[in-house]
Amino acid sequence: MGDNDAPPQPSSGYRWAVVAMLWFVCFFNYADRQAIFATFPLLETEFGFDKEELGLIASAFMWVYAAGAPFAGVICDRYRRKTLILGGCFFWSLVTVTTGWCSRLWQFVTVRALEGFGETFYFPASMSLVSDYHGRDTRSRAMAWHQSSVYVGTIMGSWLGALLAEKYGWRTGFYIFGGAGMVLSVVLLAWLVEPRRGQSDGGETASALEKPPLRESLRDIFRTPTALVLMLAFVGANFVATIFLTWTPTFLVQKFHYDLATAGLNGTVFIHLASAVTVPVAGWTADRCARRWDGGRILPQALGLLGGSVFVMLVGATTDRVVLLASMAMFGVCKGFYDAGIFASLYDVIPARSRGTAAGIMNTVGWGGGALGPFLTGWYATHGPHDSEIANMSAFISSCWAVYVASGLLLLAAIGFRASRDVRAATAQD
Repeated sequence: MGDNDAPPQPSSGYRWAVVAMLWFVCFFNYADRQAIFATFPLLETEFGFDKEELGLIASAFMWVYAAGAPFAGVICDRYRRKTLILGGCFFWSLVTVTTGWCSRLWQFVTVRALEGFGETFYFPASMSLVSDYHGRDTRSRAMAWHQSSVYVGTIMGSWLGALLAEKYGWRTGFYIFGGAGMVLSVVLLAWLVEPRRGQSDGGETASALEKPPLRESLRDIFRTPTALVLMLAFVGANFVATIFLTWTPTFLVQKFHYDLATAGLNGTVFIHLASAVTVPVAGWTADRCARRWDGGRILPQALGLLGGSVFVMLVGATTDRVVLLASMAMFGVCKGFYDAGIFASLYDVIPARSRGTAAGIMNTVGWGGGALGPFLTGWYATHGPHDSEIANMSAFISSCWAVYVASGLLLLAAIGFRASRDVRAATAQD
């Protein structure tokens, strides 16, 4: 049926089936990117990489991911998102397999950069597609359920990556995750259906939404103050999140003396399982807030960041395992409240025709700035003033509470001064 395969009114069951299909694609998106972090202690031993070099490997993915995101967003506003999602899944899964062939620093940096390029198409395309199946009444819940796959993929990528590394060598996890993702991308070709753009917001003429001029999309974004504030807050939230994603397994091995598999599990499960349980509640809360007042979805995000700042500080500062794990779990709860509304809040203030471009620019800003987190943590661990690398790392992590507070205050300012006007303006254009 051309660029748009979906019937004018897809069934309610199929709308949620789309979320389920994308859940599995997103699972591999995050499992593939997370598996390498669980193997950092082994790479450090086998290849002699220091923490600054490991930070570079981590950040290479994020910088390319960020640099490609605007291009990906523009493309997904103009071409079939189904093709971008499944083609991207096949490509990044193939690159994941090739990670197992690496033995030099430049090779690890290269494959991580290529994986970042492949994955950069996923979120602009998938979130735009979900927004066309789910309108404002269910959008936060749909995106929150989808977001839970981020956490499950992160947990399983870290734990299984570490477990397989201990038993069969660090390369094994990359072969398994990459191969499974390639199979999934082929299977879903027959099941995932491209929707009409704007259908969930009452759009009747798809041609008007298919290929907006780039200048018009940029105007939709950069003349919307709330969208810009959401992007700045995303930088701060991602700065902290990428530090935890990258360094927590190493942190647990070297500071708390966990074995590799236990560190790979505990380093993700306490944070990300708590987030996975929280996001459906957060999504429901955000939908309720959005029905009460325009821009209401942003409030749970702001409170999540402000509350989470306390637990960021405790994770870095404590030397007690019980306090550490409890703080990680509570950080995960707060993170879930922020994460559930990342794209739903943005899409409330951006017309349907420009949502892919907006998501792409948001990923560029958020991941481009956030990618500094792993690199700066590794640099500070190597060059900081304390008597050991792990003491330096602890101090740096603890100080990141201030980043969360600043980001939360930005979101509260958006609610107070501009969000309701920007939501009404976007609704009028749809």
